[in-house]
Amino acid sequence: MKRNLFLLVLAALTLLPSCNQKPEESQRPNIVFIMSDDHAYQAISAYQDHLINTPNIDRIAEKGVTFTRATVTNSICAPSRAVMLTGKHSFVNGKVDNVQPFNWNQNSFPKMLQESGYKTAMYGKIHLDGIPQGFDNSAVLPGQGHYYNPEFIINGDTTRVSGYVSDIITDMSLEWLNKIKDEESPFCLLYHHKAPHREWLPPQRYFREYISKEFPEPETLFDDYEGRGTAARESEMNILLDMNWAGDSKIYPDVMKEMGIEETLSWDMEAFINNTGRMTPEQSQAWDNTYGPMNEVFKEEYAQMDSTQLMKWRYQRYMQDYLACIACVDENVGRVLDFLEENNLSENTIVVYTSDQGFYLGEHGWFDKRFMYEESFRTPLLVKYPKEIKAGTVSDALVQNLDFAPTFLDYAGINIPKDMQGKSMRQLMSGEDTQWRNAVYYTYYEYPSIHMVKRHYGVATDRYKLMHFYYDIDEWELYDLENDPKEMTNVYDQPAYAEVREMMHHKLDSIRQHYGDTDALNKRFLNEYLEAIGN
Repeated sequence: MKRNLFLLVLAALTLLPSCNQKPEESQRPNIVFIMSDDHAYQAISAYQDHLINTPNIDRIAEKGVTFTRATVTNSICAPSRAVMLTGKHSFVNGKVDNVQPFNWNQNSFPKMLQESGYKTAMYGKIHLDGIPQGFDNSAVLPGQGHYYNPEFIINGDTTRVSGYVSDIITDMSLEWLNKIKDEESPFCLLYHHKAPHREWLPPQRYFREYISKEFPEPETLFDDYEGRGTAARESEMNILLDMNWAGDSKIYPDVMKEMGIEETLSWDMEAFINNTGRMTPEQSQAWDNTYGPMNEVFKEEYAQMDSTQLMKWRYQRYMQDYLACIACVDENVGRVLDFLEENNLSENTIVVYTSDQGFYLGEHGWFDKRFMYEESFRTPLLVKYPKEIKAGTVSDALVQNLDFAPTFLDYAGINIPKDMQGKSMRQLMSGEDTQWRNAVYYTYYEYPSIHMVKRHYGVATDRYKLMHFYYDIDEWELYDLENDPKEMTNVYDQPAYAEVREMMHHKLDSIRQHYGDTDALNKRFLNEYLEAIGN
């Protein structure tokens, strides 16, 4: 009897994995990393539902964690994506702006996952020059890409694909998932949308619904920037003054000429002509059936509209197209979530929804991003993984896009390289880690450039934010987010905030030293940028 018991125990022990063995492939989670371009957290109903309902994106929040204070390290497309891939700040990975090249030869989390046995793929927008590394399959948009009948670089070859970009990216992603879903190896899919990036061309099925909608205006739509400094006043992101009439508001070029409306930027009409010129006859007819009547109404009303009415009108036009693009993204996210559920993949798949940065939806009268002010600094971040993350969790931890790479590697059982500057969010999301960073760092370099947002860097805590604008000005701004959540008043020189100012300066010096940023690096990147743009 004893001998039989011994043999049973011995047999059981032989079935257990050695502590030195890599986890079984079936135990390592799959990863579906969904990123949209310029998707403001204000336009996700898991955060606030006054603009749009996003039921499918909300499914991730309902079954996982919603981060309320997720931010980016550099609020502009390509640098943000470089940070996401490498887990390093822009001044370390080298991609500080949209002009400098990205070095694909450096380490990244897709490369490390691929090397460890993951099946990897990327479909959609990455906005980094060169052939993507670390992927078994890829089909990416060249540069910004197009909404209608876009070109894709598919494993090195450029091909034009018929259809609407959000649908195509989803079709490609689902086709790849369907091919590899039964394999033993875990997978990592980067499913990256172009939408809702400028110039906001919705799909045909959302034209009529959204062009007739009216949306609430933000309280700060007519901000005069009295409480801020030079940077806010001199930026060129105002919806009325700086948004293109044809490319953005969809006023036909011949209507602009008839009404005597001049182009805002030199490529205003050209953008409209190029974008609509890509459409098939059927797509073009559907467009004209909706946007043609809008143009006729505008012609009748334009002469009687003052600047306030024009600002209100342009805000509504902006929201109608921007949010229609998001409705399509949400629909397609639902298709991917449905696939995972229908194929019994949901339980062992980490699903992330985020954006490459935040975006202004009329706050302070602005569109675009770039500033460290909240709307562009903050980004949506929703994560679900039923095995470890409790459904309906809400976290106000100060996480950043810097943390994606180490988080994915941690879940995959891969040692996080010492030169990655982010932190794994795994234990934070499972509720095991109650000690998290108390401050985050931000940099922005692309000036002088479109929108003319001045170079700056800064530090933010859960309550305060300190920013330094430099190069052609030398100004400091300090905000108390508890008392002034809309950041209307710079309190840097107010005596009541003297101790806070000193504390935040200390935090800024400390965090810059921690990450390795210096004024000398700022000067180097400035000189390289000015040389690249011919200044």
